[in-house]
Amino acid sequence: MFPDDLVKPRMRVIIDNDFSGDPDGLFQLVHHLLSPSVEIRAIIGSHLKAGDPFDPSDVTAANAKKKIEEVLALMNLGKNYPVYQGSNTALENDSVPRHSEAANAVIQEAMRNDTKLPLYVVCGAGLTDLASALLMKPEIASRLTLIWIGGPEYVELASPPPGYTSLEYNLGIDITAGQVVFNKSRVPVWQVPRSSYRQMLIPYSSLVLKVKGQGKIGAYLAGSLERVMKLAIQYNFNIGETYVIGDSPLVLLTALQSSFEADPSSSHYVLRPAPLINSQGLYEVNTTGRNIRVYTELDGHLLLEDFFSKLSLFSQAK
Repeated sequence: MFPDDLVKPRMRVIIDNDFSGDPDGLFQLVHHLLSPSVEIRAIIGSHLKAGDPFDPSDVTAANAKKKIEEVLALMNLGKNYPVYQGSNTALENDSVPRHSEAANAVIQEAMRNDTKLPLYVVCGAGLTDLASALLMKPEIASRLTLIWIGGPEYVELASPPPGYTSLEYNLGIDITAGQVVFNKSRVPVWQVPRSSYRQMLIPYSSLVLKVKGQGKIGAYLAGSLERVMKLAIQYNFNIGETYVIGDSPLVLLTALQSSFEADPSSSHYVLRPAPLINSQGLYEVNTTGRNIRVYTELDGHLLLEDFFSKLSLFSQAK
Protein backbone atom coordinates (compact mmCIF):
# COMPACT_ATOMS: atom_id res chain seq x y z
CA MET A 1 0.00 0.00 0.00
CA PHE A 2 2.94 2.32 0.79
CA PRO A 3 6.41 2.06 -0.77
CA ASP A 4 8.65 0.00 1.53
CA ASP A 5 11.52 2.41 1.00
CA LEU A 6 9.45 5.36 2.29
CA VAL A 7 7.62 4.04 5.36
CA LYS A 8 9.32 1.54 7.64
CA PRO A 9 8.48 0.28 11.13
CA ARG A 10 9.84 2.40 13.95
CA MET A 11 8.20 0.65 16.90
CA ARG A 12 6.98 -2.78 17.92
CA VAL A 13 3.37 -3.21 19.02
CA ILE A 14 1.50 -5.95 20.85
CA ILE A 15 -2.25 -5.51 20.42
CA ASP A 16 -4.50 -6.74 23.27
CA ASN A 17 -8.26 -6.29 23.04
CA ASP A 18 -11.63 -7.88 23.81
CA PHE A 19 -12.59 -8.38 20.18
CA SER A 20 -15.73 -10.40 20.94
CA GLY A 21 -17.20 -7.35 22.69
CA ASP A 22 -17.79 -3.77 21.57
CA PRO A 23 -16.86 -3.58 17.85
CA ASP A 24 -14.74 -0.46 18.36
CA GLY A 25 -11.81 -2.81 18.89
CA LEU A 26 -12.25 -4.16 15.36
CA PHE A 27 -11.78 -0.65 13.97
CA GLN A 28 -8.58 -0.28 15.96
CA LEU A 29 -7.30 -3.67 14.78
CA VAL A 30 -7.91 -2.94 11.10
CA HIS A 31 -6.37 0.52 11.40
CA HIS A 32 -3.24 -0.88 13.03
CA LEU A 33 -2.98 -3.60 10.38
CA LEU A 34 -2.98 -0.88 7.71
CA SER A 35 -0.23 1.16 9.45
CA PRO A 36 3.26 0.35 8.16
CA SER A 37 5.15 2.35 10.79
CA VAL A 38 4.29 -0.25 13.43
CA GLU A 39 5.65 -3.77 13.52
CA ILE A 40 2.86 -5.89 14.99
CA ARG A 41 4.51 -8.63 17.02
CA ALA A 42 1.40 -10.25 18.48
CA ILE A 43 -2.37 -9.86 18.53
CA ILE A 44 -4.11 -11.01 21.71
CA GLY A 45 -7.77 -11.76 22.15
CA SER A 46 -8.68 -10.99 25.76
CA HIS A 47 -11.73 -11.66 27.90
CA LEU A 48 -14.79 -9.64 28.83
CA LYS A 49 -16.39 -9.27 32.23
CA ALA A 50 -18.57 -12.25 33.06
CA GLY A 51 -22.08 -11.84 31.64
CA ASP A 52 -21.22 -9.00 29.28
CA PRO A 53 -24.17 -8.43 26.90
CA PHE A 54 -21.86 -8.34 23.88
CA ASP A 55 -20.76 -11.92 24.61
CA PRO A 56 -22.26 -13.58 27.70
CA SER A 57 -20.34 -16.83 27.17
CA ASP A 58 -17.55 -18.06 29.44
CA VAL A 59 -15.05 -18.28 26.57
CA THR A 60 -14.85 -14.64 25.54
CA ALA A 61 -11.08 -14.67 25.03
CA ALA A 62 -11.40 -17.70 22.77
CA ASN A 63 -14.14 -15.92 20.84
CA ALA A 64 -11.97 -12.79 20.63
CA LYS A 65 -9.21 -14.85 19.02
CA LYS A 66 -11.74 -16.10 16.45
CA LYS A 67 -12.68 -12.48 15.66
CA ILE A 68 -9.03 -11.62 15.03
CA GLU A 69 -8.70 -14.57 12.66
CA GLU A 70 -11.91 -13.51 10.92
CA VAL A 71 -10.52 -10.00 10.28
CA LEU A 72 -7.16 -11.33 9.07
CA ALA A 73 -8.91 -13.72 6.68
CA LEU A 74 -11.07 -10.94 5.21
CA MET A 75 -7.93 -8.87 4.60
CA ASN A 76 -5.99 -11.85 3.18
CA LEU A 77 -3.48 -11.52 6.02
CA GLY A 78 -4.24 -14.83 7.69
CA LYS A 79 -0.68 -16.08 8.16
CA ASN A 80 1.08 -12.74 8.57
CA TYR A 81 0.66 -12.19 12.31
CA PRO A 82 0.87 -14.39 15.42
CA VAL A 83 -2.49 -14.54 17.20
CA TYR A 84 -2.86 -15.57 20.84
CA GLN A 85 -5.70 -16.30 23.21
CA GLY A 86 -5.60 -14.60 26.59
CA SER A 87 -7.11 -15.85 29.79
CA ASN A 88 -10.87 -16.39 29.74
CA THR A 89 -11.12 -15.20 33.35
CA ALA A 90 -9.91 -12.33 35.52
CA LEU A 91 -7.20 -12.59 38.18
CA GLU A 92 -8.23 -14.11 41.51
CA ASN A 93 -5.74 -11.96 43.44
CA ASP A 94 -2.86 -9.58 42.83
CA SER A 95 -0.13 -12.18 43.36
CA VAL A 96 -1.06 -15.14 41.16
CA PRO A 97 -0.99 -14.80 37.34
CA ARG A 98 -3.34 -16.38 34.85
CA HIS A 99 -0.97 -18.41 32.69
CA SER A 100 -1.79 -18.16 28.99
CA GLU A 101 -0.12 -18.20 25.61
CA ALA A 102 -0.80 -14.44 25.49
CA ALA A 103 1.09 -13.67 28.70
CA ASN A 104 3.98 -15.82 27.52
CA ALA A 105 4.06 -13.96 24.20
CA VAL A 106 4.31 -10.60 26.01
CA ILE A 107 7.24 -11.86 28.06
CA GLN A 108 9.02 -13.34 25.08
CA GLU A 109 8.77 -10.15 23.05
CA ALA A 110 9.69 -7.86 25.95
CA MET A 111 12.83 -9.85 26.72
CA ARG A 112 14.26 -9.64 23.21
CA ASN A 113 17.73 -8.14 22.89
CA ASP A 114 18.07 -8.29 19.11
CA THR A 115 16.18 -5.09 18.29
CA LYS A 116 16.25 -1.45 19.37
CA LEU A 117 12.68 -0.71 18.30
CA PRO A 118 10.66 0.39 21.35
CA LEU A 119 7.86 -1.92 22.44
CA TYR A 120 4.32 -0.72 23.13
CA VAL A 121 1.64 -2.99 24.56
CA VAL A 122 -1.64 -1.40 23.49
CA CYS A 123 -4.69 -2.53 25.45
CA GLY A 124 -8.28 -1.62 24.69
CA ALA A 125 -9.88 -3.77 27.37
CA GLY A 126 -8.92 -5.32 30.70
CA LEU A 127 -5.31 -5.78 31.76
CA THR A 128 -5.36 -9.46 32.76
CA ASP A 129 -2.75 -10.74 30.34
CA LEU A 130 -0.25 -7.92 30.84
CA ALA A 131 -0.70 -8.11 34.61
CA SER A 132 -0.09 -11.85 34.46
CA ALA A 133 3.06 -11.31 32.42
CA LEU A 134 4.29 -8.75 34.96
CA LEU A 135 3.64 -11.17 37.83
CA MET A 136 5.44 -13.96 35.98
CA LYS A 137 8.46 -11.83 35.04
CA PRO A 138 8.52 -8.43 36.78
CA GLU A 139 11.63 -7.23 34.92
CA ILE A 140 9.64 -6.72 31.70
CA ALA A 141 8.22 -3.53 33.29
CA SER A 142 11.28 -1.56 32.19
CA ARG A 143 11.22 -2.99 28.67
CA LEU A 144 7.84 -1.81 27.37
CA THR A 145 5.31 1.01 27.54
CA LEU A 146 1.64 0.31 28.20
CA ILE A 147 -0.93 2.39 26.33
CA TRP A 148 -4.29 1.69 27.95
CA ILE A 149 -7.81 2.72 27.07
CA GLY A 150 -9.47 2.64 30.46
CA GLY A 151 -10.08 4.05 33.90
CA PRO A 152 -12.58 6.66 35.07
CA GLU A 153 -12.14 10.42 34.88
CA TYR A 154 -9.69 12.28 37.07
CA VAL A 155 -12.02 14.77 38.76
CA GLU A 156 -9.51 17.61 38.55
CA LEU A 157 -9.13 17.08 34.79
CA ALA A 158 -12.63 16.30 33.54
CA SER A 159 -16.21 15.86 34.65
CA PRO A 160 -17.84 12.44 34.28
CA PRO A 161 -20.56 12.01 31.62
CA PRO A 162 -24.27 12.22 32.41
CA GLY A 163 -25.60 9.08 34.04
CA TYR A 164 -22.11 7.69 34.49
CA THR A 165 -21.16 4.58 36.42
CA SER A 166 -18.37 4.96 38.97
CA LEU A 167 -16.71 1.77 37.70
CA GLU A 168 -15.34 2.38 34.22
CA TYR A 169 -16.04 -0.42 31.71
CA ASN A 170 -12.50 -1.60 30.88
CA LEU A 171 -11.22 -1.39 34.43
CA GLY A 172 -14.31 -3.30 35.52
CA ILE A 173 -13.27 -6.26 33.38
CA ASP A 174 -10.48 -7.01 35.85
CA ILE A 175 -9.99 -4.56 38.71
CA THR A 176 -7.30 -6.76 40.25
CA ALA A 177 -5.25 -6.63 37.06
CA GLY A 178 -5.50 -2.85 37.16
CA GLN A 179 -4.17 -2.96 40.73
CA VAL A 180 -1.21 -5.09 39.63
CA VAL A 181 -0.29 -2.67 36.85
CA PHE A 182 -0.90 0.61 38.71
CA ASN A 183 -0.28 -0.30 42.36
CA LYS A 184 2.45 -2.93 42.20
CA SER A 185 4.42 -2.49 38.96
CA ARG A 186 6.69 0.25 37.64
CA VAL A 187 5.67 -0.15 34.01
CA PRO A 188 5.44 3.18 32.09
CA VAL A 189 1.79 4.00 31.37
CA TRP A 190 0.09 6.23 28.81
CA GLN A 191 -3.52 6.24 29.96
CA VAL A 192 -6.57 7.29 27.94
CA PRO A 193 -9.36 7.52 30.54
CA ARG A 194 -13.08 7.56 29.82
CA SER A 195 -13.26 11.35 29.49
CA SER A 196 -10.74 11.16 26.64
CA TYR A 197 -11.67 8.01 24.74
CA ARG A 198 -15.26 9.29 24.52
CA GLN A 199 -13.91 12.06 22.25
CA MET A 200 -13.39 9.54 19.43
CA LEU A 201 -16.73 9.79 17.63
CA ILE A 202 -17.39 8.44 14.16
CA PRO A 203 -20.60 9.77 12.56
CA TYR A 204 -22.90 7.27 10.88
CA SER A 205 -22.79 9.41 7.73
CA SER A 206 -19.03 8.78 7.44
CA LEU A 207 -19.53 5.11 8.18
CA VAL A 208 -21.86 4.89 5.16
CA LEU A 209 -19.84 7.10 2.79
CA LYS A 210 -16.25 6.27 3.75
CA VAL A 211 -16.24 2.80 5.31
CA LYS A 212 -19.13 0.64 4.16
CA GLY A 213 -18.17 0.59 0.48
CA GLN A 214 -14.47 -0.11 1.01
CA GLY A 215 -14.35 -3.78 0.12
CA LYS A 216 -15.05 -6.77 2.33
CA ILE A 217 -13.37 -5.33 5.40
CA GLY A 218 -15.20 -2.00 5.10
CA ALA A 219 -18.54 -3.78 4.86
CA TYR A 220 -17.56 -5.95 7.82
CA LEU A 221 -16.73 -2.97 10.02
CA ALA A 222 -19.84 -1.04 9.06
CA GLY A 223 -21.98 -4.10 9.61
CA SER A 224 -20.55 -4.64 13.07
CA LEU A 225 -21.67 -1.17 14.15
CA GLU A 226 -25.03 -1.39 12.41
CA ARG A 227 -25.78 -4.58 14.34
CA VAL A 228 -25.20 -2.71 17.59
CA MET A 229 -27.44 0.13 16.42
CA LYS A 230 -30.24 -2.30 15.54
CA LEU A 231 -29.87 -4.17 18.81
CA ALA A 232 -30.10 -0.89 20.72
CA ILE A 233 -33.35 -0.05 18.97
CA GLN A 234 -34.80 -3.42 19.99
CA TYR A 235 -34.12 -2.50 23.60
CA ASN A 236 -35.61 0.99 23.14
CA PHE A 237 -32.22 2.62 23.50
CA ASN A 238 -31.44 5.44 21.08
CA ILE A 239 -27.68 5.76 20.48
CA GLY A 240 -28.08 8.62 18.00
CA GLU A 241 -25.98 9.05 14.88
CA THR A 242 -22.45 8.78 16.24
CA TYR A 243 -20.49 5.92 17.77
CA VAL A 244 -17.53 6.03 20.13
CA ILE A 245 -14.62 4.17 18.53
CA GLY A 246 -12.83 4.50 21.83
CA ASP A 247 -10.03 2.01 21.15
CA SER A 248 -8.72 3.83 18.09
CA PRO A 249 -6.50 6.21 20.12
CA LEU A 250 -4.20 3.18 20.39
CA VAL A 251 -3.38 3.82 16.72
CA LEU A 252 -3.17 7.59 17.11
CA LEU A 253 -0.61 7.33 19.92
CA THR A 254 1.62 4.82 18.10
CA ALA A 255 1.45 4.79 14.31
CA LEU A 256 0.65 8.50 14.01
CA GLN A 257 3.48 9.93 16.07
CA SER A 258 5.30 12.98 14.73
CA SER A 259 8.07 12.65 12.16
CA PHE A 260 10.81 14.46 14.13
CA GLU A 261 11.17 14.10 17.92
CA ALA A 262 8.73 11.22 17.60
CA ASP A 263 5.75 11.57 19.94
CA PRO A 264 1.94 11.87 19.65
CA SER A 265 2.50 15.61 19.28
CA SER A 266 -1.01 16.57 18.12
CA SER A 267 -2.64 15.15 21.25
CA HIS A 268 -2.33 16.56 24.75
CA TYR A 269 -1.53 14.90 28.06
CA VAL A 270 -0.61 15.75 31.62
CA LEU A 271 2.00 14.04 33.75
CA ARG A 272 0.69 12.99 37.13
CA PRO A 273 1.55 10.40 39.80
CA ALA A 274 -0.03 7.04 39.08
CA PRO A 275 -2.98 6.63 41.44
CA LEU A 276 -3.68 3.61 43.56
CA ILE A 277 -6.71 1.65 42.35
CA ASN A 278 -8.91 0.35 45.16
CA SER A 279 -11.16 -2.71 45.22
CA GLN A 280 -14.10 -0.67 43.87
CA GLY A 281 -12.09 0.42 40.83
CA LEU A 282 -11.73 4.00 42.07
CA TYR A 283 -8.59 6.11 42.30
CA GLU A 284 -6.83 6.86 45.56
CA VAL A 285 -3.96 9.31 45.96
CA ASN A 286 -0.50 7.74 45.80
CA THR A 287 2.06 10.35 46.80
CA THR A 288 4.92 8.05 45.81
CA GLY A 289 3.43 6.96 42.49
CA ARG A 290 5.57 7.09 39.36
CA ASN A 291 4.61 9.70 36.80
CA ILE A 292 2.30 8.48 34.05
CA ARG A 293 0.85 10.21 31.01
CA VAL A 294 -2.88 10.88 31.18
CA TYR A 295 -4.19 11.98 27.80
CA THR A 296 -6.75 14.76 27.99
CA GLU A 297 -7.24 15.76 24.32
CA LEU A 298 -6.94 13.54 21.26
CA ASP A 299 -6.54 14.52 17.62
CA GLY A 300 -9.67 12.94 16.20
CA HIS A 301 -9.27 14.66 12.83
CA LEU A 302 -5.87 13.10 12.19
CA LEU A 303 -7.09 9.73 13.38
CA LEU A 304 -10.22 9.56 11.22
CA GLU A 305 -8.63 11.06 8.09
CA ASP A 306 -5.82 8.53 8.28
CA PHE A 307 -8.24 5.66 8.85
CA PHE A 308 -10.51 6.60 5.94
CA SER A 309 -7.54 7.15 3.61
CA LYS A 310 -5.83 3.86 4.48
CA LEU A 311 -9.07 1.94 4.12
CA SER A 312 -9.62 3.46 0.68
CA LEU A 313 -6.04 2.75 -0.44
CA PHE A 314 -6.30 -0.83 0.77
CA SER A 315 -9.60 -1.31 -1.07
CA GLN A 316 -8.11 0.12 -4.29
CA ALA A 317 -5.10 -2.16 -4.03
CA LYS A 318 -7.40 -5.16 -3.92
